[in-house]
Amino acid sequence: MAARAYWQGQIRLALVSIPVEIYSATKSGAQVSFHQIHEPSGKRIKYEKVVPGMGPVDTDEIVKGFEVEKGEYVLLEQDEIDAVKLESKKTLELTQFVDASDIDVLYYEKPYFVVPADDLAEEAFIVLREALRRTKKVGLGQLAMRGREYVVSLKPCGRGMVLETLRYADEVNKAQGYFRDIPDEKPDPELLDLAEALIEKKSGAFDPQEFHDRYVDALRGLIERKRKAHGRKIIEDKDEGGGRSGSNVVDLMAALKKSMEGSRGAANENAGSGRAAAKPATKRAPAKKPAARKPAAKKSA
Repeated sequence: MAARAYWQGQIRLALVSIPVEIYSATKSGAQVSFHQIHEPSGKRIKYEKVVPGMGPVDTDEIVKGFEVEKGEYVLLEQDEIDAVKLESKKTLELTQFVDASDIDVLYYEKPYFVVPADDLAEEAFIVLREALRRTKKVGLGQLAMRGREYVVSLKPCGRGMVLETLRYADEVNKAQGYFRDIPDEKPDPELLDLAEALIEKKSGAFDPQEFHDRYVDALRGLIERKRKAHGRKIIEDKDEGGGRSGSNVVDLMAALKKSMEGSRGAANENAGSGRAAAKPATKRAPAKKPAARKPAAKKSA
């Protein structure tokens, strides 16, 4: 495997230890990075690490420090930090198993692929993977990586497993503080039926390939136009749509309702082909033009 393992160690379940490696399951997508430029000279601005009253310093003179009191620091060398003993640096012990639905989506942070470290670890790895799959459970434990200990979950994923770092309880804001002002009332049944019908109409299998970062595309287009314009200022027309007032929401629901009714009417017309064939006979009635005499009557008057 060409990628470099993010962590190497073992998963421990009671007396069973499984050597594994984990790899990052995600990567940074397309993005546009900007630099700060000194406009008069056109040169890039750079930052230097300085000490007040002394000026710039060399990087080899910089150490890590923890402020214990105002202006007082405990200084630590990197090898002292690395020497901190913590079992979870090399061992992920599965201490609890829960249903996946028990973990709120707010706690999930970042996923990693988990693979057996060697051929000897494959059998135990497969047994654990299939046991999790059959019981429909997620394993929980704690793992130290890159200077921090995480709560992690472990679950099957194809032939391998996925480990996901989880946020601690004090890292997640309580939803009640944000949702308390939303009224606790039942929605209009007709509007609810409409929303359900619309959701059903737009339901389908998830395909991540259908989505891409349109903002990045727009920025690249702007950069290209700016380059061709030789620095002339370019301002995009503001989007007049997307209002957020309550009346717009009501109008939207009314429009959706009419749209759903229109689609039902079209479906009924297509289904009743016999009635569609009879319609030309009814269209001939206006051909008598009885109203054509009325203008003449007005003239005689």
